[in-house]
Amino acid sequence: MKLWQKNSTVSAEIEKFTVGKDHDIDLHLALYDVQGSLAHIQMLQKIGLLTDEEFTLLQRALKDIYKEIEQGLFQIEEGIEDIHSQVEFTLTKRLGDVGKKIHSGRSRNDQVLVDLKLYIRDAIENTVHNTKKLFDLLIQLSEEHKEKLMPGYTHLQIAMPSSFGLWFGAYAESLTDDMEMMLAAYKIANKNPLGSAAGYGSSFPLDRQLTTELLGFERMNYNVVYAQMGRGKTEKNVAAALSSLAATLSKMAMDITLYINQNFGFISFPDELTTGSSIMPHKKNPDVFELIRAKCNKIQALPNEITLITTNLPSGYHRDLQIIKENFIPAFHDLNDCLNIAHYALQHIRVNDNILKDEKYKYLFSVELVNELVLKGTPFRDAYKQVGQMIENGEFTAPDKIHHTHQGSMGNLMNKEISEAMNKIITQFEFNKAKQAIDKLVR
Repeated sequence: MKLWQKNSTVSAEIEKFTVGKDHDIDLHLALYDVQGSLAHIQMLQKIGLLTDEEFTLLQRALKDIYKEIEQGLFQIEEGIEDIHSQVEFTLTKRLGDVGKKIHSGRSRNDQVLVDLKLYIRDAIENTVHNTKKLFDLLIQLSEEHKEKLMPGYTHLQIAMPSSFGLWFGAYAESLTDDMEMMLAAYKIANKNPLGSAAGYGSSFPLDRQLTTELLGFERMNYNVVYAQMGRGKTEKNVAAALSSLAATLSKMAMDITLYINQNFGFISFPDELTTGSSIMPHKKNPDVFELIRAKCNKIQALPNEITLITTNLPSGYHRDLQIIKENFIPAFHDLNDCLNIAHYALQHIRVNDNILKDEKYKYLFSVELVNELVLKGTPFRDAYKQVGQMIENGEFTAPDKIHHTHQGSMGNLMNKEISEAMNKIITQFEFNKAKQAIDKLVR
C-alpha cells in the first residue's frame, strides 16, 4: 500500500521504474525525516490537530525509530515506496490509527524538501570540518617549507622562481574562497520549507514559525510556491559550492601527479602511499591523487547535471526532481573521501630541497636580473633587452639571492591573514545553533 494509493494497484514494472533508487538513497535521509516529523507533530499539537496524549505517543514512537536508525536497525521494507512512507507505516503498525495522523498539514513534497535541507546542513558541516583539517595542514606545510624554492611555470614552460611555501599556501587560500561559496550555499539551504505542503500551503492554521525554530532553521521559505521551487535550486547552489571545492582538490591532485613524476622530481611519498605495476617492478604510481582528480572532476559536472534536469520545468513539483538525489547525495561522500585521503597522504609528503641547482632552471632568475638593473636606474624595457641578449649570447649568470618581500610573495606569505580569513568564514556558519535545536528535539 502506498500513501497515495486508492483502490487500484499499480503495475509492478511502473512501480519498479518510479521508485528507482529511493530505497538505497532515502536511508541517508532517514534521521532527517524523523527530525522533521518530531517538529511537525509538536506544531500539530499546538494548533489542536493532535491531543496531548496522541502527541506523547507519537513523540515517543518517533524517538524510538530515531534510535533504531542511529543503530542501523531501520530499513525500508519491500513494497514500501520511500523513507517517508516507511516511517508513517511503522508508526501506524505500532500505534494504530494515531500513526495515520502524522501527515496532516503536509505533503511528501515539503517532507522531502525539509529532509534534504536538514541533510544538507549536516553534510556541509562535515565537509567544512574536513576542509578545515586539510587547510590547517596546508598552512603548516607552507610554513615548514617556505624557504625551499621550486620552479614556477606559465604555459608549462619554466617561468620564475616559486617556493613550496607559496604552492602549499596557494591551495590553502583557494580553500578559503571555496568556504565562502559553501557559506552562501548553507545560508540558502538553512531555510524551512515545511508547511508549504504540496506547494500551495494548507487550510490548516499551520504555525510555520514554530517548526522553523524547532528545527533550528535561520528562517523559513516564506512563499509556499517558492518553497517548492527551491527543490532543485537548493541542490544546484550546494552543488556549485561542492564543485568549487572539488576544483581546488582536482588542480592540487594534478600538480602532485606531475611533481612526483621522475622528470620533475619535486616531491615524493613513502612506498606505502603509492601503488605498483603488474609488469614494471620500478613503478610507484600516485593512484590516490589520480582518483582524487577523477572523482573531483565528476563532482564538477554535478551543477550542470542538475541544471539539465531542472531546465524548463514550470513551478510546482515534478517527479524529475527525484533523480537529483541519486548523484547529489553520493557527491558529499565522494568529496569528503577525497578531503580525508588528501589530508592523510599530505602528512607524509617529502619535498626535494635542491631542485633549482639543476642547470636547466637557471633562466628562472632572468626576471630577477631585469629587476636588479631597473633598481639601479635602467628603464625596464632596456633592462629586459639587455638580459635577453645575455641569454642569447650564453652570458647569463643567475643571481645568488632573490628578494621577494611584498604581500603574498614567497618572502611574505601572509599565512596568518589567510588563516584569519578562513576562521572568520567558518564562524559565520553557526553550526551549533542548528545542532542545539535538533538535540533538544530528538533527545
